[in-house]
Amino acid sequence: MKLLLSVLMTLSFGMTYCQELTDTKINGYKGIWFELNQKYEHGDKYSGALGTYTAKHVPLAIYAKDVDKTFFVYGGTTAEDKRHLLCMIGEFDHKTGLVSKPTVVHDKQGVDDPHDNPSLLIDEEGFIWVFISGRGRTRPGFKYKSKSPFNIEAFSKVTEEELTYPQPWSVKDGFFHFFTKYTGVRQLYFERSKEGTTWSEDKRLAAISVNEGEKSGHYQVSNSFEGKIVATFFNRHPNGIVDRRTDLYYVQSEDFGTSWTSVTGHELQLPLTKQANLSRVIDYASQSKNVYLKDMGFDAAGNPACLYIRSYGHEPGPRSAPYEWCLTRWDGTRWLTSVITTSDHNYDMGSLYISDNTWRIVGPTEAGPQAWGVGGELAIWQSANKGKEWTKTILTKDSELSHSYVRRPVHFKDPFCFFWASGHSHDFSQSELYFGNFKGEIWKLPYTMETDYEKPIRVK
Repeated sequence: MKLLLSVLMTLSFGMTYCQELTDTKINGYKGIWFELNQKYEHGDKYSGALGTYTAKHVPLAIYAKDVDKTFFVYGGTTAEDKRHLLCMIGEFDHKTGLVSKPTVVHDKQGVDDPHDNPSLLIDEEGFIWVFISGRGRTRPGFKYKSKSPFNIEAFSKVTEEELTYPQPWSVKDGFFHFFTKYTGVRQLYFERSKEGTTWSEDKRLAAISVNEGEKSGHYQVSNSFEGKIVATFFNRHPNGIVDRRTDLYYVQSEDFGTSWTSVTGHELQLPLTKQANLSRVIDYASQSKNVYLKDMGFDAAGNPACLYIRSYGHEPGPRSAPYEWCLTRWDGTRWLTSVITTSDHNYDMGSLYISDNTWRIVGPTEAGPQAWGVGGELAIWQSANKGKEWTKTILTKDSELSHSYVRRPVHFKDPFCFFWASGHSHDFSQSELYFGNFKGEIWKLPYTMETDYEKPIRVK
């Protein structure tokens, strides 16, 4: 275990922190708790257990068949009463059923904001890459590479650059990375690399504005289909105003980002700048509805589907209701949208699972212990007809704290089919991490660990 020399750093926002923790172990899984400090009648715009935040950080977990382990990243902290962000990685060994002590990939040195959380990629040789989000142009992002294949003991920093909301994918031609830069307000970019060390120039994907001179902004969720197609769904922020996020767009590339098309194959010229263009799926602005993207996937034929919440505004509470969980999918000839259920917050976050015969969603769709807050009680929703009809199975109930930001591992394997964090939705609290499977079994990752590998705690 490596412990660097203590360093006293004075941050631009006035905080100080002693001791660099990068490449050290933490004695358990301690999630970060965060609040944005934008207060309304029914609470903060969003606050709570945000260790597996945001929906725009993907993927957060990957199952590696070669070693039969699930590797996962999250935003951690140093102690129950702390809000100092550590970008962490852990591993669950499916052979032994043990979880490792987590490693600090990057110490954010006093930052408490999980917008700086990490995402994950594993290359063909087994090296583990951790992409650390920055925050606009005020804090840089980083790329790290493990020093050994399938090993989380130590990492080397590869780059330091402007990147927010990292979404890296390992595809047949190399590494493909969707991300955000604050060149407008939040504009979408991508970059490519054959081996992860040398990267292409940043290419702007979308910067949509309605009138000349207006600012532009977007959020996105992305995925890869069989390593051949990279694709993204994204929304639009009128004049760059994030609280007015609306509309739904989709673009894809089958040649490693050289050219881009709509779902029907119509070629698109980048960057996309017009509000009405061939990539637009739904005009939600005309319905005065906001769009909060959660996840996307593909069916066996490569048809895309997107999970999101739509509502009437950004303010928490009944004013913006209903908070509708929607699935929009391409059936080969047209876009179809269905409403699965409703919950009570825009930042309730779930994941979408698509297989040949069964589609599933896991998320905090049920009322939780803290009303009008992030998260709630978890449920599994299942469809046998590609999202037309759904049945519900309750996963958690009578919880003291809310469950939030349920994440799907790439190539997931039972029992680590999804993982999430728990915490109080409105008040600062301890935050713990959990994982579970579709049989309804749940394990808690140990908050305090005495040894390097321990059994997760079975709670259901």
